[in-house]
Amino acid sequence: MIITKKKTIEDITASLEGKKSVYLFGCNSCAEQCKTGGAEELKSMTETLTDKGFKVTGSSLVDETCYTQLVKREFRKVDAVKKSDAVLVLSCGAGVKCVADEAEDIGDGTQTIVPALDSMFLSSVERVGRFFEGCSLCGECVLDKTAGICPHTDCPKGLLNGPCGGVDEGKCEVMLDNDCAWVRIYTRLKAQGRLELMEEIASPKDYSTTTRPRNVLLR
Repeated sequence: MIITKKKTIEDITASLEGKKSVYLFGCNSCAEQCKTGGAEELKSMTETLTDKGFKVTGSSLVDETCYTQLVKREFRKVDAVKKSDAVLVLSCGAGVKCVADEAEDIGDGTQTIVPALDSMFLSSVERVGRFFEGCSLCGECVLDKTAGICPHTDCPKGLLNGPCGGVDEGKCEVMLDNDCAWVRIYTRLKAQGRLELMEEIASPKDYSTTTRPRNVLLR
């Protein structure tokens, strides 16, 4: 799940300066669970923008705003999307990109596409409302050797070969309330009878695996 947080209304209205009519896009997936882009947030944003003098021409709550075909469908069936001066997108950056691409392809390319949220990280979900960064999307997974605990993500220094000298009583020296990722890895590997993996020296991180922009074409 992509975790997002709301931009301030001051930042949003500054981005909409000079625009009169605004259409809203929400996301009924990640942003809905984060309480940043679901039905309630679309309603609240509509009321806020109306109070500030904007004409909100409508809104779409897409199942996944990062899914191009779903966004394309909204552009084709809802005239208000194409006729508005700006489109405010309550989703992650990937959703904003999809809306911007369709505004160019199906619209006339003159609309301003504005993000209402800041994208934070890819999370694991403990339960509703409790999210923890779970993956750095590094393109080179080492979880088979680290007992499912990611040193790229859970270690603030991204160390690949054991704890640094600052670990104190099992705690991280950067984030003092956090257990050291490598102490956790050691403890879990020991319980699994796989401590020999700690003796392997990991190669330097291959940053070419995160060269951007990336894509996967399955067919």
